[in-house]
Amino acid sequence: MGHGGNVIDELVTDHREVEELFGKIEALPPGDKKRKVYADQATMELIRHSVAEEEYLYPAVREHLVNGNTMADREIEDHSTAEQLMKDLEGCAADDPEFDRLVGELMSEVRSHIAEEEQTLFPQLRVACSEKELDDLGDKVRRAKKMAPTRPHPSAPDTPPANKLLAPGAGLVDRLRDALSGRGKED
Repeated sequence: MGHGGNVIDELVTDHREVEELFGKIEALPPGDKKRKVYADQATMELIRHSVAEEEYLYPAVREHLVNGNTMADREIEDHSTAEQLMKDLEGCAADDPEFDRLVGELMSEVRSHIAEEEQTLFPQLRVACSEKELDDLGDKVRRAKKMAPTRPHPSAPDTPPANKLLAPGAGLVDRLRDALSGRGKED
């Protein structure tokens, strides 16, 4: 979280970190408690990443790309699907029969979303925006990730301005809950 560089570099690095966590989940046998730890870590990263994209990336996509509204709407819909899966997964232990199904669906949804962004959206954005615009967006995304929630909130607004107003408060509460519960921490 918070790597530096322009918005595309920042978000691609996030994608690789989440994929690394998915790989750790897949490498462990079903029921292993560490699968839940890695799933929680992936959820924390994905939520921060999604909130930052919804606050800054997708408004830029709407502004700069010819088909930006359609693309942004599709990406936000992908986020909603993934967020509901993360919410359902939140209540499952690693040995819960639903855990493997939900984590599998989440990985499939997120991998598809990443491929769409990296193969279609990011190249178009790189052409449509100046380096300065991409760098400024990278700074905004990094700041947003620091304040963003770490838990799924499927009913929260996902478009500006409401998402920008509510995310910092939810983020503070989530980070407090995570610190008190040890969520996402390995023993």
